[in-house]
Amino acid sequence: MKLQVLGRRLHYWLAIGVALPALAIFSTGILLQLKKQVAWVQPPEQRGTGTAPALTMDQVLAACRGVPEAGVRDWNDIQRVDVRPGRGLIKVWARNSWEVQLDAQTGAVLQAAYRRSDLIESIHDGSWFHPVAKLWLFLPAGVVLLLMWASGLYLFWLPIWVKRRRRLTAARRPRMSDPAES
Repeated sequence: MKLQVLGRRLHYWLAIGVALPALAIFSTGILLQLKKQVAWVQPPEQRGTGTAPALTMDQVLAACRGVPEAGVRDWNDIQRVDVRPGRGLIKVWARNSWEVQLDAQTGAVLQAAYRRSDLIESIHDGSWFHPVAKLWLFLPAGVVLLLMWASGLYLFWLPIWVKRRRRLTAARRPRMSDPAES
């Protein structure tokens, strides 16, 4: 079988095999690229007053308890805390995916909103489906997509290369003179 035919068949069947994981990777990748521009994906970052945090951790916890949507009762309900001194901001991610943004100086709640970027990222890497799916479905799909990219480039450039080679070969061949001219 010619290499070109084999490449086309391989490309064809690999595309079918990775169609669903690739759809998940591409669509969530687009959303993640836009997470700072689309508030639905990730709440926009607010600005607080001051540049140095003046709150204690107990004050941060108390402020988060005041936001019913966040469902924060104690530190077990908080996934992580992000301090942004340059923006005068403290971001608190609750375990239920709500984000509470606090003024680092006053402790005022600047914004409370649902944060979808972590969920989208876990779908993107496959860990949302099952831990095994990440390594045994999404990783091979990524490798196959890389191979398809390479074979697609090959299939794209091969006809161009063949035509160019034929043209160069034809240009190098000495022209036969027309017998009628002699």
